[in-house]
This record gives sequence, structure tokens and C-alpha cells, in this order.
Amino acid sequence: MSRINPNSQYSAIALGSIPARIVTYQRKRMFAKFLESTGVSENDSVLDVGATSDCTYESSNYLEAWYPFKDKVTALGIDDASFLEHKYPGMQFVRANGLEIPFEDMHFDVVHSSAVIEHVGSFESQTKFLKECARVARKAVFLTTPNRWFPIEFHTVIPFLHWAKKPMHRRILRALGMSFFAMEENLNLLECRDLRCIASQLPDFNVQISSVALGGWPSNLLLTAHRKSFCQR
Repeated sequence: MSRINPNSQYSAIALGSIPARIVTYQRKRMFAKFLESTGVSENDSVLDVGATSDCTYESSNYLEAWYPFKDKVTALGIDDASFLEHKYPGMQFVRANGLEIPFEDMHFDVVHSSAVIEHVGSFESQTKFLKECARVARKAVFLTTPNRWFPIEFHTVIPFLHWAKKPMHRRILRALGMSFFAMEENLNLLECRDLRCIASQLPDFNVQISSVALGGWPSNLLLTAHRKSFCQR
């Protein structure tokens, strides 16, 4: 079977397809949740962890596209997304890994990361990623990830296969020519229990885990964490 390669957004979804339109619809809902749940204001500095060089979809780099206060946003990612500085004047881009964010503690008011934690590797790496996002956040962290128990896996657009145990899931993906997605460092889906376990490593934050649904079924998990010391002021 021919090898299927994803774009730089770790997706095999075709441009203009129904799944692509659904992703945009859901991301608009998650962006609204970000604004509401974090209480981010026009005076707050915002770090977006996981900016991509991909421009395939309407919702690529949605925070940079839709957040109105561009000069308050710093985008960070492993891809070269420096074009964002020209596309959205006032914005800054830093090329770096979210596992080692090159800023001091509480450097930003709010940290945002959408659909990145499932691409950083093992459970231990996912925990480190969230801790790094929290470390540089003064007020709040907002993070999204696909729900493993949603029937369709939106990176591969294959239904139900990802419900198999992970070793079996990866073996079948390799057989289907999707070796990229079969590698843990490229795709490691989370369920709510996993996200709660990772979030338990943030003792300095009040954490809430919620979701957005599609057809009545939670499609994406949302983590909102507020730093306790800031909330108590």
C-alpha cells in the first residue's frame, strides 16, 4: 500500500473536505471557550505553543488569525512559522520546542495550545509539555486535544481503529501505509482520564477539564488551568 504522508499540521485531511470544515467549526467553538474560560483581556500577553508552518486550512494557526490583539501574541513552534509576523503585524514568532520553552517563569499572562500535546510523544513527554506551558503562565493555561473516544480520528480520518489498544492501532496504521501516525512521537491520543492524570502534576493551579461535542459526542477535550496565587489576589 502506498505511503500516506501528512502535512505539517499532522493531518491527512483534504483541503475543502467535510472533515476540514468540521475541524474549522469545532476550532471556532474552542476559540470561544478560550476567551471565556481564561478571561483573557486586551492587556494580557499571550503565548501560543504549537504554531505551524501549515497554511492548508482556514483554521491553521487559528489563535493568530482570530485573536484581535495581535501585538499581545507570541507564537512558538518547531516549524518555521515566521510568516506570521508579516501576515499579522505586531505579532512575534519564536522557533522553539514546547518541551523546552525559552522564557522565564510566568513570562506570559495566558498560554494557549491547541491540538499539540498529542504530538509530543510519550505520556512522560506530554506531562513535561503541560508543565512547561504552566511554568511560563502567570494567570492561566488553555489546552485542547482530540478525544480518543470520539468515533472518527481526525488526523487519519479513519473511524474506530484508534479504539484498539495502542500497539495494535499502530501496527494496523503501518500496514495501511500510515507509518508517520503509527509513531508515538507523532501521535499519542489522550482520553479524559489521561488528561486528568497529567493535570494532577500542576499543584499550583486550579484545573478544569471540559469538552466540545459533535453530534452529542465529545470530540475535543479542553483543559483550563488558573494559577492559584493569581486567583487569590
